[in-house]
Amino acid sequence: MVAGIRTRDLRKVYNSAPPVAAGTGGFSFGAPKPKGKGKQPKPEIVALDGISLDILPGEIFCLLGPNGAGKSTTVGVLTTRVRPTSGQAFIGEHDVWQQQVAVKRLIGVVAQRPNLDFSLTAREILTFHGAYFGLSSQERAKRAEALLERFKLTDRADQMVRGFSGGMMQRLSIARAMMHDPQVLFLDEPSAGLDPQTRLLLWEIVREYNQGGKTILLTTHNMEEADALCKRLYRSRPRHRSRHSARIEGGCSWRLLAAPPLRPSLAGLPPPSTGPRRRPRSPRQQQQRCRPLRRPRRLPRRGGCCVGFRRQRRVVRRAHLRAQP
Repeated sequence: MVAGIRTRDLRKVYNSAPPVAAGTGGFSFGAPKPKGKGKQPKPEIVALDGISLDILPGEIFCLLGPNGAGKSTTVGVLTTRVRPTSGQAFIGEHDVWQQQVAVKRLIGVVAQRPNLDFSLTAREILTFHGAYFGLSSQERAKRAEALLERFKLTDRADQMVRGFSGGMMQRLSIARAMMHDPQVLFLDEPSAGLDPQTRLLLWEIVREYNQGGKTILLTTHNMEEADALCKRLYRSRPRHRSRHSARIEGGCSWRLLAAPPLRPSLAGLPPPSTGPRRRPRSPRQQQQRCRPLRRPRRLPRRGGCCVGFRRQRRVVRRAHLRAQP
């Protein structure tokens, strides 16, 4: 069964806690705490404000926006890691917060930062992840070998993850998310920190996985990545209500191919001005121009100052200072 994603008026508001040193009786640079009965109101940070999405089954959908616009918060809500303030979210026919166990069996998550176990090898990470979802030992070994070969990690399969580079950890995180063959795959900025060759390999793997009928939700701030992978996208806009507030505004989706061109046309621009050309320099003048500046052998005495240097001879001018009263 191929599952889609639906959200209805999803809203998330964070209430940040006061500073650690405030009100503890110790030394603090903050403002003094008032002694009255009234408490200071906690600042509210609006991360999501009424977002409604309808992602079709078997679709590659993109959340496009700058840093701090609420893309990772949306993924956290849909993967049961962040409790929303209000609204509903569904994976297939299952409510995200009412049926968390059923939802977790359908999804695979790639976090924004690698969260691998550094005490295990790459093969052990994949096999243990398959065991969590009830795969047999033969099936775990078969899938782990296929994913290691597909992500070009076969030569490092039996080595500790702590010696992997950032790109290798990211590839292993994506392979781990695909280990139990989820129906919905969440990729939170998967190409961040990857070299161009690895990024192209990742795009090819994502397309192949989507051709099997899987639903993929991708978050990125790279226009090129969204254009290469996503069929539809949702544009997120930061809103500065307070100093750190940002939100994803509710609305419809835009097709990336229908966006206006980024560069204006050069057809209507006037031709460049053609002024008088300078006389070319002789070879001797070019040689003198490229000669490094020389420094004087000794500094001027008291009462003199060094004004500048010529390319062939030094010029030191003495400044006659008036007697101080």
